[in-house]
Amino acid sequence: MSRTVTTVNVNGVRAAVRKGMLDWLATSSADVVCLQETRATDAELRACLDGIADAWSIVSAEPSAKGRNGVAILSRVPSVSSRIGFDEEFAESGRYLEARFAATDVDPALTVASLYLPSGEVNTERQDVKERFMASFAHHLDDLAESGEHVIVGGDWNIAHTERDLKNWKGNRTKSGFLPSEREWLDALVGDDGAWVDVVRTLHPDVDGPYSWWSYRGKAFDNDAGWRIDYQMATRDVADRAKDAVVERAETYDLRWSDHAPVTVVYR
Repeated sequence: MSRTVTTVNVNGVRAAVRKGMLDWLATSSADVVCLQETRATDAELRACLDGIADAWSIVSAEPSAKGRNGVAILSRVPSVSSRIGFDEEFAESGRYLEARFAATDVDPALTVASLYLPSGEVNTERQDVKERFMASFAHHLDDLAESGEHVIVGGDWNIAHTERDLKNWKGNRTKSGFLPSEREWLDALVGDDGAWVDVVRTLHPDVDGPYSWWSYRGKAFDNDAGWRIDYQMATRDVADRAKDAVVERAETYDLRWSDHAPVTVVYR
């Protein structure tokens, strides 16, 4: 048996639904879908997804700031428990949510998390917030790894890890999202001595991308001038079960329902 997990930043769930997100969900093979940047309260999210409520169980973390952030997890089978946030400062920011799924006869218990890591801007308070989040979140990831549980953290990490993860890496070396300190932070998580695995990169080690975000401006999508910032990071025992990964890039610009594309991994 396999489990399929998808993560996608929807760039506002109400707009995404208007553009075709529910049609995508109707044909998705995913067992679990992590959503980021819903920009909706729990009630608004459920109203948007009312048409697929019979097929999906929903847990969510609404943002404290109206119209910003918000994460959710949709699943074919209800989770047995969930957790919002990981520390006091960001507990109500709508940036982190965990759902725990019970073991089956063939699969161990699994925790899936949806993450929307802050975007930053160099030399501003936004970058300070991002760095505080990263520092605190690293401790939480250490705790998860040390627990011995099977965990997948899917989401918009807002950092391109290597030159292969960003088309225009030369022009972004001093920009938030590709700063040396941010990339070193990921090195510590998924390096040889790290407890986590970048599942998509492991399955696609020698390619540029596959990118998961393209600006709506200019010809970025048509030219595939993107960023790979949407990851599924898994504990090593889970990552060993990954057998296939794909970025579900829209065939044409006008078929996009978000500026991000779903990142889907099939686990044995």
